[in-house]
Amino acid sequence: MKAWGALWIVLGLLLWPEPGAASSLPLLMDSIIQALAELEQKVPVTEASITASAWILSAKNSSTHNSLHQRLLLKAPSHNTTEPDPHSLSPELQALISEVAQHDVQNGREYGVVLAPDGSTVAVKPLLFGLEAGLQAHSVANLPSDCLAIPCDTGDTLANIRATWPGLMDAFPNASSPDVGATLPNDKAKTPTTVDRLLAITLAGDLGLTFLHRSQTWSPPGLGTEGCWDQLTAPRVFTLLDPQASRLTMAFLNGALDGALLGNHLSQIPRPHPPLSHLLREYYGAGVNGDPVFRSNFRRQNGAALTSAPTLAQQVWEALVLLQKLEPEHLQLQNISQEQLAQVATLATKEFTEAFLGCPAIHPRCRWAAFPPGCAQVG
Repeated sequence: MKAWGALWIVLGLLLWPEPGAASSLPLLMDSIIQALAELEQKVPVTEASITASAWILSAKNSSTHNSLHQRLLLKAPSHNTTEPDPHSLSPELQALISEVAQHDVQNGREYGVVLAPDGSTVAVKPLLFGLEAGLQAHSVANLPSDCLAIPCDTGDTLANIRATWPGLMDAFPNASSPDVGATLPNDKAKTPTTVDRLLAITLAGDLGLTFLHRSQTWSPPGLGTEGCWDQLTAPRVFTLLDPQASRLTMAFLNGALDGALLGNHLSQIPRPHPPLSHLLREYYGAGVNGDPVFRSNFRRQNGAALTSAPTLAQQVWEALVLLQKLEPEHLQLQNISQEQLAQVATLATKEFTEAFLGCPAIHPRCRWAAFPPGCAQVG
């Protein structure tokens, strides 16, 4: 219960940051873990605290995240709850959380990221979204109920996705036919009525939108751009190596993959869940439950084992179709056919798999090394 309550309050601060002076704390993962640990000491172990914190998220959310997050993650408030005080952190830690509240790329700098003990840079927002989705346990969300309050019609019949998506098998030659077929709907397929909550909010939605933008502007998305910290002992400013980088930076991909891996872990283990501060300390340290392979150093290998390329491509497509239904006014998604969305999903997954999961995690020269030719600038 503490894990739920603490995370909801942190997410409340993330989604409703208040203006104030920048934190004096270094932008380190250890600082985020410290904030979670402090919250876990103060959050009451009651169901009411969870519901009340959820009220903060739904009633006071003014952030720019998309409808996938709103419909797949955020819960409706209870009318029987009172508003809690989300600012249970010390002023210093509260300023830190507000500082990393939103992931953004502006003027060659990246915001909302921290330096992890393994030397990688991690975006905080997708990491915490993955943790929260894992705490909800049910990784697959039913769309009809989620679409009740919006113009969402899940009854439009599509042709067999094999016909809609003729390039899927060619795009992933190493995938076996049974594996690919298992991810595809049958001849009576409809617009997706379920979606993998964990993958949609951590990776699939952003991956699809970024590559959709590329297909419309004929410009590369800058997948996996790395950067340099002003200093490593007390980092404060993260400058990207490519000033034209998209939001799918290496830090975002690291945070999204970490969130998906840890969220999947939380959804499978029995309750009560461990304190999130403890889980993150293990994951960014020696390994979860003493497993030296289940830690951040091996996120790419573990990510490749978490989902296959055809399955991820299917999830990217489903996320784009759902977002198109949820946000009919979305400029990037207007007048885009199902076939075009499928092509974007195939391309996005192929490049992500080859340029990120298929390359070793080597830090750039400003952090001790260079990256190998042919791979995305990795960290």
